[in-house]
Amino acid sequence: MHRPTTARYVLPEFTERTSDGTRTLDPYSKLLSERIVMLGTPVDDTAANDVIAQLTHLEHAAPERGISLYVNSPGGSFPAMCAVYDTMRFIGCDIETVCLGQAGPVAAVLCAAGTPGLRLALPHARFVVQEPELPEPVQGQPSDLALHAEEVQRHRDSLVGMLALHTGQGEERIRRDIDRTTVFDAAGAVAYGLADHVVVNRGRQSAQPGAR
Repeated sequence: MHRPTTARYVLPEFTERTSDGTRTLDPYSKLLSERIVMLGTPVDDTAANDVIAQLTHLEHAAPERGISLYVNSPGGSFPAMCAVYDTMRFIGCDIETVCLGQAGPVAAVLCAAGTPGLRLALPHARFVVQEPELPEPVQGQPSDLALHAEEVQRHRDSLVGMLALHTGQGEERIRRDIDRTTVFDAAGAVAYGLADHVVVNRGRQSAQPGAR
């Protein structure tokens, strides 16, 4: 079961000088001011709403400027991911995606959904593709179980379509790959189409081309 994300520690704060004096910020506020959105938790409804709010705010503030989405997430809820995914495609800004650590099953879709050419992975990033899971054990009458089965199949078909669209892989291959847990390193993610480049630092890309 995917539970709402809670803070595990108190965020540090820092003070910086501005033309109007000083202001106190936490790291996430500073990142947002630089048009960087961080997804560093499991993807649940709370995390999805936080990311959606930041994306739509940044589009409203400067629709002509790009946004960076940094991802280090073990995965999570498929419906919550879909809300973020649809928002990424709805807004008009280019979205650079950067996998900093891991992109679990639904987080990998978000990495792949970035603007082509702007989908990056750090050298030790890890991507996972896997069929959607039910958020909780299924119980009820046979008719209820049939409805749950239909919902699982609908989620699976949607996932296959998303990955096919953004990776360029055929749907049959994707169906085979998500039947089991399939793990890619950074170079493998580029070869599969989940990312465009492996980036060593901001000024230099690795030798893996992978641009799509």
